[in-house]
Amino acid sequence: MSDNETFTKVPADYIRRIRASGKDIYSPVEIGSDLWIPSVELERLLDAGMRGLDLAGFPLRTRSKVIKTRVCEVLGYPVPTTFTKTRPRFPGQKFDTYGQKANNLQVWNDELEPTRRYVILKVGENDVVEMVKVVNGDMLAKLDTTGTLTQKYQARLLLRDSTCEMVSATDTEIITPHLAPGAISAFTESPAKAPASGRLLSIHAIYRKLCSLVGTCIDDPGSDQERNRGGALHKALCTALGYATFGDDGQFPDIRHQLLEVKLQTSPTIDLGLVLPSSTEALDVPKLGGSQIRHCDVRYALFYGVFDNRKVRLTHIFLTTGRDFFTRFQQFQGKVLNKKLQIPLPRDFWTRTASDLPLFGK
Repeated sequence: MSDNETFTKVPADYIRRIRASGKDIYSPVEIGSDLWIPSVELERLLDAGMRGLDLAGFPLRTRSKVIKTRVCEVLGYPVPTTFTKTRPRFPGQKFDTYGQKANNLQVWNDELEPTRRYVILKVGENDVVEMVKVVNGDMLAKLDTTGTLTQKYQARLLLRDSTCEMVSATDTEIITPHLAPGAISAFTESPAKAPASGRLLSIHAIYRKLCSLVGTCIDDPGSDQERNRGGALHKALCTALGYATFGDDGQFPDIRHQLLEVKLQTSPTIDLGLVLPSSTEALDVPKLGGSQIRHCDVRYALFYGVFDNRKVRLTHIFLTTGRDFFTRFQQFQGKVLNKKLQIPLPRDFWTRTASDLPLFGK
C-alpha cells in the first residue's frame, strides 16, 4: 500500500492514532504525516462532533474553554488542565477556533497566516452549534471584499504571440516519480480527492488536454460574479482532463487530484492570495512516497479571456509549476495586511458542508 493511501482511508483512523500517540494539542505534528489531519477530514470530524454543542448561559471566556475542550475530545486529544495562550491555540494541528453568531469574522491582533487553519463554528440564536467549516488563511483572504486586507500577493500577466504557452519544461523533482506511467484518458476518482502516486498526469499531458479549450466560451454570470465564472471554467477543465464528475470543496489547489490550480484572467493582474506559488512550505495533502508536496510543486493553469456577448472567450493558456511561476509572470512588490481584520463571510459560505459526505466511509 502506498504512503498516500495508508493514512487517509477513514477519518476515525486519525482519532485512534492520536489517542495511541500520547501527544497533546501542543505537540508538533508534521504536515502530511500519519497524525496530521488534512483540512477536509478535520472539517468532517469537527462538523459531526461539534454539532449540537449547547453554549447557552456560559460567559464568553468559559464558552471558549467549552469549545476547546470539546474539540480535544472529538479529535482524541487529552484535555489539558489549562489551555496555554499559544498562537495558534491548537499548535499541533495548526488551527484556531472561532464561534460565530454573525457573518462577520473578526481576527484580532494577529495577521492571517496562509497555512494556518481557521475552524469556524456557526452558532445559532439559541446558542447551539449548528455547523463547522475549516478554511486556511489564504482562503479567508480571498473572501474579503471590503478592502480590509489592503493587498495580497499579485503578479502581472503580459500576453505574447503564442496562444498556448508551456512555461515549465518538466514537473518538479518531487512530483516526477509519481506521474502516471502511461496515458490516462478517463478518471473515476473525484477531482477533489487527494493526489495519488501513479495517477498524476504529467504537466505535458495536462497541457495537451487543456490547449483544446482555447477559443471556447464559458457563460459570464456578470461582472460581480467572478467566483461563479471561475466555477464554470473549473467544470470545463474537469471534463477536458477526463473526469466524469465535477468536484470542488474549496480547497487549494482547485483540482486537487492533479495538484492543479486554475486561474481565469480577464485583466493582467493576477491575484495570488497570501501564498507565493514559489513557496517551499508544505501543502496540506498526504505524503507521496514519503515526500511532502510543497506549494511550489503545484501546477498552475492560467487562462486569459475576453468578454464576448455575455460569454467569456478563452484566448490564451499558460501552464507552469509554482517553482517556475515568476520566470514568466512579474511579481508586484509588497504585501500589506491590517492587524485587526473583520472579514464578512459570504452568504454561501455555509452552503457546502462536510456532513454531506459519509464520515467513516471509504
